[in-house]
Amino acid sequence: MMTTKINITATTIVAADTPTAFEIFTTEVDSWWKRGARFRPAVQGGGVLQFEPQVGGRLLETYSDDSVFEFGRVTTWEPGERLGFTLIGRDFGINESTEVEVRFEAEGENTRVTVEHRGWEAFPPEHPARHGLEDEAFSDVMSLWWADLLVAIQNYSANNSEN
Repeated sequence: MMTTKINITATTIVAADTPTAFEIFTTEVDSWWKRGARFRPAVQGGGVLQFEPQVGGRLLETYSDDSVFEFGRVTTWEPGERLGFTLIGRDFGINESTEVEVRFEAEGENTRVTVEHRGWEAFPPEHPARHGLEDEAFSDVMSLWWADLLVAIQNYSANNSEN
């Protein structure tokens, strides 16, 4: 059986130059990444989301009781240009992850932020993370998920810019 590659791509324009857009995406991730069970991996919510700023660093959410959920691992750290990280969710098993690549490209005084989320073809429709959805429907749902997050970073950047 041939497996269809599932690459989700979403893009937005952020009101910042590329180094600042990268900084907002990484250092200020907790301020713009939406909260709630749909967007954060741990059920308890209310944690602080952060990247450890280096290849091999973690994307983690830390809670008031000092517990931590590792949301992923940084695979590429090129400030102002590119960020790569694995991404795991509540429903993922041990050694299950997907890959996210974020590119930062100048668009005049702004930055085009493009997210490509790969690796979903390893998860069959019956996997809890896929919610029973076949490839096209699942791709549509994940595209909307990233679109929601990119609108959030776009709004955060616009509201926090020095322009």
